[in-house]
Amino acid sequence: MMNGGGAHEHMEEAESKQDGSGEADGGEESNEQEVIVIQDTGFTVKIQAPGTEPFDLQVSPQEMVQEIHQVMMDREDTCHRTCFSLQLDGNVLDNFAELKSIEGLQEGSLLKVVEEPYTVREARIHVRHIRDLLKSLDPSDAYNGVDCNSLSFLSIFTDGDLGDSGKRKKKGNELEQIDCTPPEHILPGSKERPLVPLQPQNKDWKPMQCLKVLTMSGWNPPPGNRKMHGDLMYLYIVTVEERHVSVTASTRGFYLNQSTTYTFNPKPANPSFLSHSLVELLSQISPAFKKNFTALQKKRVQRHPFERIATPFQVYSWTAPQVDHAMDCVRAEDAYTSRLGYEEHIPGQTRDWNEELQTTRELARKNLPERLLRERAIFKVHSDFAAAATRGAMAVIDGNVMAINPGEETRMQMFIWNNIFFSLGFDVRDHYRELGGDAAAHAAPTNDLNGVRAYGAVDVEGLYTLGTVVVDYRGYRVTAQSIIPGILEREQEQSVIYGSIDFGKTVVSHSKYLELLEKTSRPLKVQRHGVLNEKNETVELCSSVECKGIIGNDGRHYILDLLRTFPPDLNFLPVEGEELPPESQRQGFPRQHRHRLACLRQELIEAFVEHRYLLFMKMAALQLMQQKANKDTNKTSSSDNGECKSLLEGKEAEESIPELAQAKELAESLVAEDGSVTGDPRGCKHKGDIGCCVAPPGVRFPEDSAEDVQKQKQLLKDAAAFLVSCQIPSLVKDCLDHSALPMDGATLTEALHQRGINVRYLGTVLEFVDKTPAKAQLEHFYRIGISELITRCAKHIFKTYLQGVELSALSAAVSHFLNCFLSSFPDAVAHLPPDELVSRRKNRKRRNRVPGGGDNTAWASLTPSELWKNIASEAQSYYHFTIQCESVDQAVEKYGLQKITLLREISIKTGIQILIKEYNYDSRHKPTFTEEDILNIFPVVKHVNPKASDAFHFFQSGQAKVQQGFLKEGCELINEALNLFNNVYGAMHVEICACLRLLARLNYIMGDHPEALSNQQKAVLMSERVLGIEHPNTIQEYMHLALYCFANGQLSTALKLLYRARYLMLLVCGEDHPEMALLDSNIGLVLHGVMEYDLSLRFLENALAINTKYHGPRSLKVALSHHLVARVYESKAEFRSALQHEKEGYTIYKNQVGEAHEKTKESSEYLKYLTQQAVALQRTMNEIYKNGSNASIMPLKFTAPSMASVLEQLNIINGIIFIPLSQKDLENLKAEVQRRQQLQESGKIEEHIEDSPMELEDKIPIDD
Repeated sequence: MMNGGGAHEHMEEAESKQDGSGEADGGEESNEQEVIVIQDTGFTVKIQAPGTEPFDLQVSPQEMVQEIHQVMMDREDTCHRTCFSLQLDGNVLDNFAELKSIEGLQEGSLLKVVEEPYTVREARIHVRHIRDLLKSLDPSDAYNGVDCNSLSFLSIFTDGDLGDSGKRKKKGNELEQIDCTPPEHILPGSKERPLVPLQPQNKDWKPMQCLKVLTMSGWNPPPGNRKMHGDLMYLYIVTVEERHVSVTASTRGFYLNQSTTYTFNPKPANPSFLSHSLVELLSQISPAFKKNFTALQKKRVQRHPFERIATPFQVYSWTAPQVDHAMDCVRAEDAYTSRLGYEEHIPGQTRDWNEELQTTRELARKNLPERLLRERAIFKVHSDFAAAATRGAMAVIDGNVMAINPGEETRMQMFIWNNIFFSLGFDVRDHYRELGGDAAAHAAPTNDLNGVRAYGAVDVEGLYTLGTVVVDYRGYRVTAQSIIPGILEREQEQSVIYGSIDFGKTVVSHSKYLELLEKTSRPLKVQRHGVLNEKNETVELCSSVECKGIIGNDGRHYILDLLRTFPPDLNFLPVEGEELPPESQRQGFPRQHRHRLACLRQELIEAFVEHRYLLFMKMAALQLMQQKANKDTNKTSSSDNGECKSLLEGKEAEESIPELAQAKELAESLVAEDGSVTGDPRGCKHKGDIGCCVAPPGVRFPEDSAEDVQKQKQLLKDAAAFLVSCQIPSLVKDCLDHSALPMDGATLTEALHQRGINVRYLGTVLEFVDKTPAKAQLEHFYRIGISELITRCAKHIFKTYLQGVELSALSAAVSHFLNCFLSSFPDAVAHLPPDELVSRRKNRKRRNRVPGGGDNTAWASLTPSELWKNIASEAQSYYHFTIQCESVDQAVEKYGLQKITLLREISIKTGIQILIKEYNYDSRHKPTFTEEDILNIFPVVKHVNPKASDAFHFFQSGQAKVQQGFLKEGCELINEALNLFNNVYGAMHVEICACLRLLARLNYIMGDHPEALSNQQKAVLMSERVLGIEHPNTIQEYMHLALYCFANGQLSTALKLLYRARYLMLLVCGEDHPEMALLDSNIGLVLHGVMEYDLSLRFLENALAINTKYHGPRSLKVALSHHLVARVYESKAEFRSALQHEKEGYTIYKNQVGEAHEKTKESSEYLKYLTQQAVALQRTMNEIYKNGSNASIMPLKFTAPSMASVLEQLNIINGIIFIPLSQKDLENLKAEVQRRQQLQESGKIEEHIEDSPMELEDKIPIDD
């Protein structure tokens, strides 16, 4: 996501791109100019395809011709064409030319679509495209995690597109026609957590069958004499009418031939009919095909484009229904070519990944259009590489790739496939023996990846890193890397010209590398330093010793093995003779960790430096004040350095502020270190190999740097202490004031990472929460933390468990593990597969089994109690946290966990896909899962996410403008950012999602509801597709969309969306979560609006209870909750209850914001009104008692609340205010904002007032 940590790194990286000068502002102005120039010049061309009317197409000058091809292949009337060229005045356009470079192409030009002769390749592309069209509504690719397809269910809840006001009924009678009753399982207090509703079935989606079979014929390839007649290949097709035909694909097109299954007769059938497109041919011979194909394409084109565009990286679903396996030639053919590595051995078929990755980095980046082109190319190649690396890693583990060292034992094998090098995460040559063996070998690839990410972000020209992807699959960790040209022909000793290949025993350096790495030293905080080589000579390095420099045969300077880019974490590295600061010691650090590669995160280093910088500034200010006070007449020297030194005198300052002594030393050491430090300790750097203690035992430092090394060690200790004493408490504080709102394991991990806290501190964080006085208000956080800790321990155990399972027993083993982990069934017995096929001869033992080829059944002996014992000991040894439970039921009981949530977390973390059905976890008579329930196991992939830097700047400037109240300017900047994001990432990406959400919110505030709906609909679809259908962000997006639907008068849709969001939230984190209060307030308000008072009260009272628990009974949120409940009681004419709640609210307002505040006044007015109503009602009742029922009484008016008043309350609880846009109002607003900020700083207001304008930040929480 874009909030927090990632954003900071990114900002700095981008600053460093602005030529390092302070002219960023000027740059930004010119950027805005540039962008506008680019965008404004779109134009329209006419396109004429054979047999259709010409149509208009809007294009932009920087599009490629190929993009028009894509449009043609997607349009309903031209989608069956793939092999054609576009011609302008008879000249064929080059596919890869940009439109602006084509002479004579202008507004209104006519482009002709001309059919071209087929080649074998083109014929294959055509057949594959037809197959994709036939499968375009079939979700099986999304379930199987193929071709970047993923699931989306929004359209089921909105009945198609939201913008169609035509479909809506008249507002007047809308109320009568809404069925508002939610399904039982989402009502407050329901204990049932079904799984099936996660993937609702679209009622009207019937698979439309166009063909029974379309596959390659057994007569392929054509014999020589037929090749000379232009035959390219033969297809075998069975139509819906049961007609079996054989089709020839020739250079001129497709026609029926006279072959049958057993006789080959390539002559054209009678009547002969040659057609350039397979669709035209099939429409001729099968009426059902013609009818259904047309209907299918209509339906395909009606779907929102975001439901079908491919995502940049594959998203996997952890649940899927049972899908019928249909015969599919193209899929089968894929499996035998690209998937299993046959074509990988054909020269010229594979891509040179390294060359592509490095060439894109070398593209020019002087101005905006160049940078866009460069970032687009980097992103595209990178996502292709990640997909290929993932496929290769799976092929390696599945045993489908030949090792390059087949004679060695399995764990030592290395592989090359498709120009990518694969290695397994084991300590093969005792390389990591000193550092923790296999555990270190498992951690090293992710550390290395973090290093690659960091150097890539600094983006120094001339310094290259390898394309790196880390894949966890079936219990193995595989590292995939692009290959440095020439490295395979040389011995490592010869090729490394910088760094060390033996952890520092021998070290070499190289002037060019020093020059390149110097440029990274400031952003990455790595200092140039000397180490001793084997001859006791000092060698200069500007990185850790393991970082190796190799010049490839292409002359590029590569760095690899970046596993120690960031400094070691001394809290997890006990070293004899070294004392940690008291803050760390109090928490029981240093602790033993299972490997010695634990390092601090980049976010922590940034935060630590920032923290030190502030201390330094405070101190400098203090000293200046003292100097003034002393009427110091000595002129301070004008140089920065001198000034810095003169600040460092005067001892009294130190006692006045704790930590200043440290800051002073720091400042002194900085001045000493870096003669030119301009009073800015952001230069705070760690040495690559700090602390001989920490560096591999071989590394030695020169005598003269001993003092420096001591200082560095102290800095590292301070950083480790800073993590424990500042960052963990600040995370907990953020959770207490709800600026951090984790909902599941992934968002919790993200919250930790943004603050630079590694997940190995999870136990420490939970202990800290446990000791916090406000523990009750952190219950949700504690529960998510425990659940994360337990599933991570289970994941560690599952990893080694899976390595001992052979392929044929995989589903049995996974279901057995899940039973031991989640089922209450006490003696989960593994069902050993009853060998579907018992082999005649016992397999002779082969030495070279594929990694998953062990034929042991040790896994079958695991029992639930043993697994839970292992989980407890893993929690103790890895997280230093004590779980006192011996079974899943105890854990659920003790920590308030949900089994379905644990199932979701473990499945996502390990890549398991299970059958979507209702599971009974609590039966003591039969196990929960059977092997039929395990459908698949997917890879879990880590890779670098290349950034769109300019777009990101626009996005941030837009956010800043909105923050300052300049909505229109903010809106323009964010629209601009959206254009640039699309330019770099294509249409689908998480950052585009954040952009659309903010745009929708701005559209809404500025009163453009339809536009808000349209943008938010895109945000929801995109979030479902790129993050997952039940990711916490998706839940948030659903809530926003519901609000805009309500404002647009689509009440039933708004309710369906809110019910969906509530179901997902129950599944992901259960009912007891602060965000649930907001969701329930929304639901309650909408139900109040449609006069479902009793239902409304159930949700609003639940919201009141949750708000009271998490915000404290005296909070303004609780006052508002009381008011909402009172309004419903008023509508029910139960005035006593209404008065009771409103009084509570009034008291809170009076105490929190004072009598004079408008909120208090409003509440007081409402109390008066309620009292009057109550008196009137009482009077009427008395009349009835006195005169019997025939009394002529004025009927009481019970009014349903107006939609406007409901919407007003909805806006308030969702933190949205409407800003009146007159200048005077804006001035007042700004003054008010400043006043509030001052109030807050002086601690007068414990939380934002509900409708504060500062709510527009695009943080994860919606309300504050």
